[in-house]
Amino acid sequence: MRKLVFLLSMLLPISVLASSGEVHLDHADYDLTDKASLQKGAQLFNNYCLGCHQMQYQRYQRAFEDLGIPLDVGQANLQFTGTKPGDHILNAMPAESAAKWFGAPPPDLTLVARVRGADWIYTYLRSFYADDSRPFGVNNVVFPEVGMPHVLQELQGLPTKTTEKHMVDGELVDRYVGIKSDGKGYMTPDEYDEAVLDLVNYLVYTGEPSRLESEAIGRYVLLFLLVLLVLVYLLKKEYWRDVH
Repeated sequence: MRKLVFLLSMLLPISVLASSGEVHLDHADYDLTDKASLQKGAQLFNNYCLGCHQMQYQRYQRAFEDLGIPLDVGQANLQFTGTKPGDHILNAMPAESAAKWFGAPPPDLTLVARVRGADWIYTYLRSFYADDSRPFGVNNVVFPEVGMPHVLQELQGLPTKTTEKHMVDGELVDRYVGIKSDGKGYMTPDEYDEAVLDLVNYLVYTGEPSRLESEAIGRYVLLFLLVLLVLVYLLKKEYWRDVH
């Protein structure tokens, strides 16, 4: 039953998740034209996420080409399993073992940005906090009782959940106001937010690798239809000119 709830929660639309709680989702201002950001996001994913999560619908070579990464550089720095560039981005973790360790196999992340939304991922990766009651010592504001460790903790440091006292119906209650790091990570808070945005940018790209190309084609199609509309209108006037 626990596995079923976990898997279903991964498929819930972002609108349902957002409306069911009080957590505000921060806006992820990603830019698919920023190749440097996409390259850093790919590096973060392959170093910190690929050990558990796969991208079974994305190939290394396609990512290298789209992100402007030379094939030899990509193989040397982003491909750790000895696979070929044309292979899918997979890991070596057995699904059965992963289910024992995490309660359910870690989901494939190829389409996670299209399922969850960029804002949800951006907020989620910045909402872990220390919680000794959890198996991995952390919990998450956006996804309570999540079965995932805070894999980016060495970058952010140990985060804690901060609250403030607010008066509600005549009583003082603790209200969540944000996450604060202990400052022992490799990055400052601003640097960590930027790194998470790079990772989100990469996940948005993998969800629809041809998005920029599709948008460019769409603009040309709209321009063609606009020109065609003018020509059809002039043709119509020519045909009906002598009709009374």
